Amino acid sequence: MIIGGAEDKLRQRTVLSDFVKAAGGPHARIAVIATASSLGPEIVEVYDSVFRKLGAAQVSSVRPETREHSHDPAFVEALSQATGIFMTGGNQLKLSGAISGTPFAEAIHAAHRRGAVIAGTSAGASIQSSHMVAFGPGGATAKQRMTQVAAGLGLLPESVIDQHFEQRNRYGRLLTIVSQSPQLLGMGVDEDTAAVVTFEDDRRVLRVIGRGAVTILDPSHIVSNAHEASRSHPILASGVILHALPAGAAFDLTARTLIARDAADDASEAEQIAEAGRDLRRLARDIAAGDVSPSVLRRRKTRSRRRDWPVATRPETTSGHHSTEETS
Repeated sequence: MIIGGAEDKLRQRTVLSDFVKAAGGPHARIAVIATASSLGPEIVEVYDSVFRKLGAAQVSSVRPETREHSHDPAFVEALSQATGIFMTGGNQLKLSGAISGTPFAEAIHAAHRRGAVIAGTSAGASIQSSHMVAFGPGGATAKQRMTQVAAGLGLLPESVIDQHFEQRNRYGRLLTIVSQSPQLLGMGVDEDTAAVVTFEDDRRVLRVIGRGAVTILDPSHIVSNAHEASRSHPILASGVILHALPAGAAFDLTARTLIARDAADDASEAEQIAEAGRDLRRLARDIAAGDVSPSVLRRRKTRSRRRDWPVATRPETTSGHHSTEETS
């Protein structure tokens, strides 16, 4: 789960709720890795509170601060029983410097292989790709030397991930990276949004949840002058395929193609629209009858309901007496 940062922790908590459910719900054992954060125990307390409220059985803090810690068997063992691993935001270069290429990083990969959910927000999102944005300014225009790249964990191979994408205008720096390394698939994730990647039929499938969008930049057929553009000058980038994926969209990362919506989903949506139309027509009739006295309107509704009743179930009335339905 690749989260763009600033996920909702107070209201609907869509993204974090989905993480807890995927990690096992009431059986979830979640390890929070807060290495990237400067807040220390405080950020762990926040996620501990949220995850427990969402039903997780156990939440623990695992925070290697140095590469020495990441070689310590105690830190490695702390991940062995986790059904969900959550990497917080902060400084992704600090996180990468402390854990990449260590037994602790291998323990994360081992957890992933056995089926644990690996999630990360902000810095914890960036490190999941093979190539990681180290730092660089925002901006809409791709420019030479706009950003720098470091090695990520490689949970998502041949990719580069950026976060806070729309909110901090990071389109230019992601385009810069894929222009310089066109074998990579660029992924920008908005705040309070997650790209959920699963393995289905030997392919990686991305589905979007949350209130924003995931932007995919596919430079497979790019034409670029990145090899010769001068320092800080705009880069030519032509032929990049852009996919803007809102919540509910699905994308095949292996084939780099959009996945069509399921017909069952379309049928369900069509029925919801039809039902809304019926409600609207009923409302219009009630509004049109607004100049009629309430008693007359009730009698009209009663007669309409009676016409829908089977004959055997209609209330009997006697001369000079109203049925219970009419006078209620």
